[in-house]
Amino acid sequence: MHHDKIDTDALVIGGGIAGLQAALDLADQGFRVLIVEKQPSIGGKMIGLSKVFPTLDCCSCICTPRMAEAEHHPNIAIMTYTEVRHVRREGDRFIADLVKKPRYVDEDKCTGCRLCEYACNTELPHEFEGDLGVRKAIYVPFSNAVPQVALLDLENCILCGRCEKVCPVGAIDFLQQPQETVVRAGTVVVATGYETIRTDFKKEYGQGRLPNVLGALQVERLLAPHGPYGRVLRPSDGKVPDSIAYVQCAGSRDRSAGVSYCSRVCCMYAIKQAMLLCGTLPLADITIYYMDIRAFGKGFEQFYQNAKAMGIEFVKAKVASITEDQQQNPIVRIEVIEEDGRVEQRQHDMAVLSLGLVPGWDPREVGLAAPAPDGFIRCTQPMIAPCRTPDEGVFVAGCAAGPKDIPDSIIEAGAAAMEAAAYLHEHTHVAGKETTTTCMK
Repeated sequence: MHHDKIDTDALVIGGGIAGLQAALDLADQGFRVLIVEKQPSIGGKMIGLSKVFPTLDCCSCICTPRMAEAEHHPNIAIMTYTEVRHVRREGDRFIADLVKKPRYVDEDKCTGCRLCEYACNTELPHEFEGDLGVRKAIYVPFSNAVPQVALLDLENCILCGRCEKVCPVGAIDFLQQPQETVVRAGTVVVATGYETIRTDFKKEYGQGRLPNVLGALQVERLLAPHGPYGRVLRPSDGKVPDSIAYVQCAGSRDRSAGVSYCSRVCCMYAIKQAMLLCGTLPLADITIYYMDIRAFGKGFEQFYQNAKAMGIEFVKAKVASITEDQQQNPIVRIEVIEEDGRVEQRQHDMAVLSLGLVPGWDPREVGLAAPAPDGFIRCTQPMIAPCRTPDEGVFVAGCAAGPKDIPDSIIEAGAAAMEAAAYLHEHTHVAGKETTTTCMK
């Protein structure tokens, strides 16, 4: 196993929008920054979304420039497809043990031409598309991935050699091994983001077995112009849905699912998706079943009122269960709260679960302080310094500290960068040094 050593000023764990913003803010101040991302590309969850609320701006138009800027910034190095195994303090420095997983493709040689992908005959569910689309056994993660380097899924590769034969630069390396790296850093910024609760979290909602009951991130891909189908179709039969239901608080505020808190963004992303569906499917009936609408941010209440004016139906009701009929149409059983508490069943062509957010990473896995009771990174002074953690010199940004929307994540990332910069000035005096961090994609 190959070993490398890297010395840098700041280690940013996570290459989503919060991690990228924190890294750019630090790098612009002259600090050397290393971004470590466990996925094959930076961009996080945001790069897979269609639009942001309440402005309905294009997510790719916001996220892609930051990805490109981070890739080409002289003070930023990026390690993708890399996991952090352990972080420990030695004096005034942090020592992080990293393992870069093998892509079985030489990153220095690969040009991202995708000839290997076109030649491959093995098709598999595409994780980036919420398993709605397909990918090959060797593939570039998505169209605007950074870096534009192919990844070989050796577990599902049939070793036919077609990709190796067509590669014009000889980048395929079936014998590539994991690469260990030891990083010495002056500070650490944790921006590990979130995951959504799995669609199979509740037996009453079909436990993920109903093909036309989708998670919200899957619908984001259906709405994206470069999504798996190119338009909105329901997965079971390719039908254009005429009736779509949204089930709010699917997992959030639900002690039986282990998530007692509100995930903050679910109401607004459901309203956003409903409005986009109204534009894509103008004849479709869209119903949002909710217990409370939490429109707490700037412009959010008007966004909600606009959705009602567009004809989106809001029904204050508790969803007890979701089943399906012989045509695989979801049957939603509800208790209507607004009226007399009556129980009724409604049929839809497709149902969407507004899944709650849960932590994307447990800091105890690498030797950092235990998280808060909700599982997110603990903040020692949440009211006046929300980026500080119990580990001195370790700061947190974005949804790693708790559910929040994209603007709040970006603002918090800037705050974390300033906290980290102040810590570096006070403890290591490294600002303005010429960067020597080896850039590894």
